[in-house]
Amino acid sequence: MEFTVTLQASGKQFAVGEDESVLGAARRAGLALPYSCLSGVCGSCKATLVTGDCHYPHNPPRALNAAEVAHRQVLLCQAVPRSDLVVAAREVASVAAMPKRVLTLTLIDKHRLAPDVMRLRLAPPAGESLNRLPGQYLDVLLAGGKRRAFSIANAPHTGREIELHVRHVAGGDFTRHVFADLETGATLRIEGPLGTFVPREDSERPLLFVAGGTGFAPVKALIEHFLHLGTRRAMTLYWGARNAAELYLRNLPEIWTTVAPSLRFVPVISEDGHATRHGFVHEAVLEDHPDLSAFDVYMSGPPALIDAGRRAFVAASLPEDRLFYDSFDYAPDVLAAILRGRAGIAES
Repeated sequence: MEFTVTLQASGKQFAVGEDESVLGAARRAGLALPYSCLSGVCGSCKATLVTGDCHYPHNPPRALNAAEVAHRQVLLCQAVPRSDLVVAAREVASVAAMPKRVLTLTLIDKHRLAPDVMRLRLAPPAGESLNRLPGQYLDVLLAGGKRRAFSIANAPHTGREIELHVRHVAGGDFTRHVFADLETGATLRIEGPLGTFVPREDSERPLLFVAGGTGFAPVKALIEHFLHLGTRRAMTLYWGARNAAELYLRNLPEIWTTVAPSLRFVPVISEDGHATRHGFVHEAVLEDHPDLSAFDVYMSGPPALIDAGRRAFVAASLPEDRLFYDSFDYAPDVLAAILRGRAGIAES
């Protein structure tokens, strides 16, 4: 059975097929609604159900708490309609103008940034480019229909080349291949651009960027973009990691601060007490800014950071429509391999 979803603000409508998520149908219809993890964890796709009913037959809405459910908030990436719906959701018009495409990219450089982080520089075919917005990501298309998502770490104005920061994941066949076997000249088939973690330029509020680990990659692209625009908005980058080695391009934001007096860099280490700041990165933000009502915040990192940060920041008076975030997690088959490995260790 097919149902119709109406976006309250614009009046746009689209059809949702049987057992299809609202977000999936919106993307199929060419509409750009906010999303990130696509698994019900991060909450990027949260919206309010004005009329109608939906359910979650695939993944539970883990990013919603009881109060949000009571106020009829839903996660569009997992919500499947049971009736026609009217939904209050933000549209990201700039993303709608960036149609995704499939390209074959050639590896032109591979450089280890940290023991478990590899930088790849990839080039599209001659005469072609991947039109994109800073902060977006791409999917590497693998055999058997598998995909691996990676944020694009350089802003579009830097040229045709694509920069990726790939973290080695135990149990991840693709990342093992990147570290062990992938050589210059190899090709990767990709689809992109994807994602709605993009700059909103209709504001003069100060900017806070919060990155965890390789969540620095899309934040790097965003900061490069704002610096290229010559923005006068005050900007602060908080980059959190477990130890100093995981701040794998620490010298780069320090260089930014010398050329852009409006930019401040705060490295935060959770396991190494010798750092300038010690603890969790979202807590460092709140120590410096207990009232976030005057800021726009861009946050990127693992689901645990996104979940803790978004709830804490909203509690610190940050309006939800000024919090933009990108959450990444293991692909389902990689997560299963990791869990199998952990079970094997526990049994041995």
